[in-house]
Amino acid sequence: SKGFYPDPSICKVNNEFYMINSTFGYFPGIPVFKSDDLVNWKQIGNALDRPEQLNLDGLGVSRGIFAPTISYHKGTFYIISTLIDGKGNFIIHSKNPSKSWSNPVWLPQVSGIDPSLFFNEDDKSYIIYNSEPPNNKPEYDGHRSIKILELDIDKLETVGKPKIIINKGAKPANKPIWIEGPHIYKRNGFYYLMAAEGGTSDQHSEVIFRSKTILGNYESYENNPILTQRNLNAYRKDPITSTGHADLIEDNFGNWWGVFLGCRPYDNQNHFNTGRETFMAPVKWNNDWPIFDLKGEIVKEKYEILVDKNSKSPLNNNDFFDEFTDEKLGFDWLFLRTPREKWYEITDGKLIINTRPETTSELVNPSFMGYRQKHLFGEVSTKLSFKTASEDEKAGLVAFQNENHFYYLNIFYLNKALQNILLQ
Repeated sequence: SKGFYPDPSICKVNNEFYMINSTFGYFPGIPVFKSDDLVNWKQIGNALDRPEQLNLDGLGVSRGIFAPTISYHKGTFYIISTLIDGKGNFIIHSKNPSKSWSNPVWLPQVSGIDPSLFFNEDDKSYIIYNSEPPNNKPEYDGHRSIKILELDIDKLETVGKPKIIINKGAKPANKPIWIEGPHIYKRNGFYYLMAAEGGTSDQHSEVIFRSKTILGNYESYENNPILTQRNLNAYRKDPITSTGHADLIEDNFGNWWGVFLGCRPYDNQNHFNTGRETFMAPVKWNNDWPIFDLKGEIVKEKYEILVDKNSKSPLNNNDFFDEFTDEKLGFDWLFLRTPREKWYEITDGKLIINTRPETTSELVNPSFMGYRQKHLFGEVSTKLSFKTASEDEKAGLVAFQNENHFYYLNIFYLNKALQNILLQ
């Protein structure tokens, strides 16, 4: 997924695939995508699309919804996530992911971030999450742990006390930082715990552990990390950096894939203006260890994938048009924080926005609508009319015309600096 779609999580139900992403301080929260071949994806909704589900009031742009994960169990879809600087960790659920999801069920006993669910063969359910180090006494900055906690899936209540199953990270002697984004999988008699390490910038990575029992002890793969782009030549052509925060899935032909976040910088200093994006690469199994098969060290722009002959042609992700012919906004429009009043309307093929005193520099909901930038370079145009109610408003309207004759309102124009702030 090109553009601001970080922290992908994926699951498969009846040979169809569902994927979600983080949305931080933007509303609606957690886009939900569906595919039948891992190639063609369609957004079927947003899991948090009602104000009562998602309170972003007063939260920073890069706070809010962190790292949701999606799973399926006995006819119900579950999403578990964290509202940073809000009420913490929560679960929502739905019988149909394209329809409405429940209001959040809060999990006060889960102290940390990046939770995911695992449904074991003995009918026990677990939450796995990033949390404090032993006794909450870090030995160094970035010292974290992965904990596991049983969940009563019927009552959506935690059971008992959490247990640390990973301390520090894959190679504890090296003082690894920010072990996070954990997922557990079961295959060939092993429980696999996969997690991110190294922070989310250019030292980001993915590591793997395995155990014969769900509660451990977990063995670290000797050749960790299984995915990273650290220590590569910054001047390489079309670099993809910061890879990590991955999830694994088996396709409908027995092949394995990993979805993960990455960045496409426009220079050799890891500056990027499209946010953190979702990538996918093949995964191979070597001596019962999953390893990202990048066909070399560098993440490639494309990988071959087997699809059913009836699959559609790949979707064109290059162009975006919206003539506002529907009475509702499309799924991929975003507000900054939770809109509490209807300050816009769609009528006669026009989007009418009422300007208000709230600004993008405040921790409020301004009269802002955004669409994710999906390319490093491109052209944007729109038809715009502005009706002022006073001379003061007229004086505040700053419009300019660039060499391509595109007009922008001052609160809507994008440059690299602004995008680095807004498109986290």
